[in-house]
This record gives sequence, C-alpha cells and structure tokens, in this order.
Amino acid sequence: MYQKILVPLDGSGLAECTLSHVKSLAKGGFAGEVTILNIVEIDIPWGNVETGKGFDLNALREAAFKSAGKYISELGSRLTSEGIKVKTDIIEANRPAETITDYAREKKMDLIVMATHGNSGFKKLLLGSVSSGVLNQSSVPVLLIRPEACRIS
Repeated sequence: MYQKILVPLDGSGLAECTLSHVKSLAKGGFAGEVTILNIVEIDIPWGNVETGKGFDLNALREAAFKSAGKYISELGSRLTSEGIKVKTDIIEANRPAETITDYAREKKMDLIVMATHGNSGFKKLLLGSVSSGVLNQSSVPVLLIRPEACRIS
C-alpha cells in the first residue's frame, strides 16, 4: 500500500485523467492519502516591459495563486466526497520536474502519479517533458499514465 501519493496537475484534461487511476488505487485500499500539487509558473508579460507599460508582478502572482487554489480545491473536494483523504498544495516554480521530485522527497511521498503526453524521440527532445524529467530524477516510484489509458470510461 502507498501511504502518500503525489498527483501533480497542470490544469489540463490529460493531467486530470490520472485521477480515475488514483481513485481506483484509493478505493482498492492501495492508497492512504492523496496530495494534489499544482505548480504555478508566473508568465511575465514582456511585451508590456518593451512598450513601457510595466506590469504588477504581485498582481500576476496573486491572480495565478487564486486560480490555482480554486482549481485544486474543486478537485480535492470531488475526491474527498468519494471518501478519499486529500491534501492540496500550490508552489511557485519555473522548473516543474525538479520541483515535483524535490517535493516528493521532502514530503516523503511513496508514489507519484502523473500523465505523459507519450512523446518520444525528436519531439520530446525539442519540447522537453515534465513527466520524463520526473521519471529520470525521482527517487520515489513514478506511475505514468499514457494518453491511451485516459480513454477509459
């Protein structure tokens, strides 16, 4: 049994499809507690800097955290309503794979469950891959859910 499962979500439908697998683990007695993690990356509007309009970094950060909080709170509530013990967390970072692996190690997670786009070869090399980075860097076991497995009804 995995006492503590980390589920990093980025707001995409693909990432959320992992939740059906996490529910199965929990309902089958293979999971104790689920932590939903959302990593906030602040996109600085460089166009504003170039035009001299400026921007308010604190307002950007506040809006990003508010949106992330609402998002993971709703997901956490859905899982909790199904009898699953859930924690949620939000972290600001620019290197998601490293942040996820560090978080898992520091919080003593037993398993990381995340989706993968299933890219390989040259496309993965060009685009990079958070799931690939987590898989290669993590000392915690990683369960990767491929897009094909998300079509389960």
